[in-house]
Amino acid sequence: MPIPDLALTIDSFPSNSAEAAILALPSFGENERLDIPDLKPALDAIGFTGAKNSFARVFVPAVTDKPLAVVGLGSEPDADDVREAVGAAVRQLTGFDTVAVHVAARVEGAWRVAAEGAALGGYSFDSYKTKDPEKAKKKRRASTVLVHVPGPVDDDALDAVRAGAEAVALVKDLVSTTADRQSPAQLADAAIAATEGLGIDVTVYDEAALEDGGFGGILGVGRGSDRPPRLVRLEWAPEGAERHVALVGKGITFDTGGLSLKPAASMIGMNEDMTGAAEVLAVIRAAAQLRLPVRVTAWMCIADNMPSGRATRPGDVLTMLDGTTVEVTNTDAEGRLVLADGLVAASRENPDVIVDVATLTGAILVALGTRHTGVMGHGDAVDAFLRAADRTGEPAWPLPLPGYIGEQLDSRVADMRNADMGNRNAGSLFAGLFLQRFIGRTGEHEDAPRIPWVHLDIAGSAMSTSSPYGFTDKGPTGASTRALIDFVAAGGEVL
Repeated sequence: MPIPDLALTIDSFPSNSAEAAILALPSFGENERLDIPDLKPALDAIGFTGAKNSFARVFVPAVTDKPLAVVGLGSEPDADDVREAVGAAVRQLTGFDTVAVHVAARVEGAWRVAAEGAALGGYSFDSYKTKDPEKAKKKRRASTVLVHVPGPVDDDALDAVRAGAEAVALVKDLVSTTADRQSPAQLADAAIAATEGLGIDVTVYDEAALEDGGFGGILGVGRGSDRPPRLVRLEWAPEGAERHVALVGKGITFDTGGLSLKPAASMIGMNEDMTGAAEVLAVIRAAAQLRLPVRVTAWMCIADNMPSGRATRPGDVLTMLDGTTVEVTNTDAEGRLVLADGLVAASRENPDVIVDVATLTGAILVALGTRHTGVMGHGDAVDAFLRAADRTGEPAWPLPLPGYIGEQLDSRVADMRNADMGNRNAGSLFAGLFLQRFIGRTGEHEDAPRIPWVHLDIAGSAMSTSSPYGFTDKGPTGASTRALIDFVAAGGEVL
């Protein structure tokens, strides 16, 4: 998890121990004065006005003899603007080991969001590229970031920043790992390694245990692969915890579509279809690192979706963990099948709230684009997650689960079907309604309300396929990870 070390300093900007410096500035007009003398003429000379997302290197010997970068916060900046701007600056200012950061704007908690942005923007994946040492040296990001603060701050706050950034980095590392290096068994091993020594209990269900347990969804998706499926259950159970949050993640280590084979171009990047499982792992790891007083269980539902003579066929009927029979009309709608088993297993432990996370539907990109996470569910838990997303600056948008669309789930030969083939309307909502049927109830009576539940469709937000922005590189984003940590810290309740 290669993120920079974070340190705080009350020294005057920039710190003597830094090799280079970053200054985040709000927009300023032609006749405005800046708090740092001698800076404005140099900025005027290059046309820098503090506009949002602007970035420039500037030489101001009267201020510092160190390389200096300025990044714009725009007019009336808020915490999200600071996080994005500092992250973008750390991402772009390369070739220096130690960088100092200062925010010259009156934003509450500026140091904390600046540190978050720096840690997130400083991440880099140790890729499989052959590296030229000299070129790599020039492109490397800071290994240490010194964030200037006005006075002493709470160490716990800095620990929370580190834990959140490490969680996002873990997600990005796992998602960037290619499928030939990450089978279901290898991903399960990665979960064990990532949580070692943190007090998290880990149970791995192999194919025999899945068969004995009746996990028909996970087995049905994974049966076409030579690499058998896995279910990983992780538990953080601190003494005295009064709330229990269950997390369920889709972990398709490669998705060919199965016998409903994807077109060749659509298969590129399908090693990333395990992002949901990576996120629930990262969130429970952060909960343990921060010693959150909340019980957390995380279920990683892991399988390869491959075509073969053993693969599930369109028209086959699978029996889920709760006995529900599902006609598989589309083997490329496999994520909801593995999640169904995970949701039933999570429900059996009667948590206070369940959250599932999945790169589930292409339809969510049509609805919300590539930066917003689609949020569905019921109860106050949806509002609780949306508030957590707002607090952490993670774009999310609520979507409905209309009952009339649920009628499309009906199957002629089974209790339900996994896809409405030929109907392109409301695909994300159909998937959400499918999952909803596997959420357990709060009591034994059939009319008891279902356990509060949130469904996160991250098929759009989990990957930046075009270009970097803010603290986010091109590639996996870790979207919703920090919001989920915040949500868990609140016990899944509205704050």
